[in-house]
Amino acid sequence: FPPPPCSLGARAFSSRRSVLGIGIGIGGGIGIGAATAAAVVVSPAASSSSLKMSSSSSAVGFVGLGIMGEGMAARLLSEGVAGTPEKPLVVWNRTGSKCDALKSKFADKSIEIKSTAREVVEACGVTYTMLSTPEVAEIVFGAPDGDGVLGGVSEGKSIVDCATLAEDDMMRMSREVSSEGGRFLEAPVSGSKVPAAAGALIFLCAGSRELFDEIEGSALNAMGKASHFLSDDVGAGTRAKLVVNSLMGTMVAAVAEGLNLAESVGLDGDTMIEVIGQGAIASPVYALKGPKMLRGDHAPNFPLKHAHKDMKLASDMAAKAGVEYGVMDKAEELFRAAREDKELNVADQDFSAVFEKIKKEKK
Repeated sequence: FPPPPCSLGARAFSSRRSVLGIGIGIGGGIGIGAATAAAVVVSPAASSSSLKMSSSSSAVGFVGLGIMGEGMAARLLSEGVAGTPEKPLVVWNRTGSKCDALKSKFADKSIEIKSTAREVVEACGVTYTMLSTPEVAEIVFGAPDGDGVLGGVSEGKSIVDCATLAEDDMMRMSREVSSEGGRFLEAPVSGSKVPAAAGALIFLCAGSRELFDEIEGSALNAMGKASHFLSDDVGAGTRAKLVVNSLMGTMVAAVAEGLNLAESVGLDGDTMIEVIGQGAIASPVYALKGPKMLRGDHAPNFPLKHAHKDMKLASDMAAKAGVEYGVMDKAEELFRAAREDKELNVADQDFSAVFEKIKKEKK
């Protein structure tokens, strides 16, 4: 990407790359620093696809405009990373109306809607992908008809995958992109719908350090409040993300059980949330999700089915590593039971809806 405008005021950004600094990703601000421009040199013998890449490399691609992707793409537009005639945002989503809605919302920005994910990658130097599940990612990434993300990868193309998938999925995609001459950055995010819209995500990156350095000061800064480069080896970002999300899911399950117990013995739930927030166990998760549980407000910021997906991936990772995981396994079982409860029908609601399962099972 070319450097962003110089008139950024006092919103300075300091990159933090230690995995010890990982947070939950609720709230917070962002800043934008200077980006590093990526030079593309095309030899006389370059292929036509390479020539096409050279002429369109300033365009920014985004595949997947769901709960998370919509907010992330909007940040690229509002912060000036993309959306100009010289540097349009090129998008595709399985549900085309999401693309239309983004274009309507940012009518003054240059946004191109493509018919396939392949066309997005072909038109851009760097393409960001944010797909909801490993199953969806497999379909969109490697579509058998060649219209997937991989179908557009050629020499010099760059893919930044921001989804939470299995480690093996990320490693396979990295190999496939590299085999076509492209660069791959694993960049799952810590944070949900609200942080995505606010540019307060936390990126957990591994893979191409060169690509990370090029986009950290522009795109990652626009979409997040912190970016951590964990390893040259793809998989480290996913492992870190699964640790974070399994811990967060366990915390939500714990506060749900605690509040259910409090109300069951005649205590006021709001008072207990206040008490919890004043002590050593205070947490943004408890402060945010506790009141929503008490009021039955489970509008999806992070759907329960996706929370369970991440917790199951973490459980599988723990089993593979041969480590004790009893507490988090119990939480994963609770989320699975809530997800599969057809009577409750909370799979698509926020993961705070695990509270409804706990209340239902109260003896």
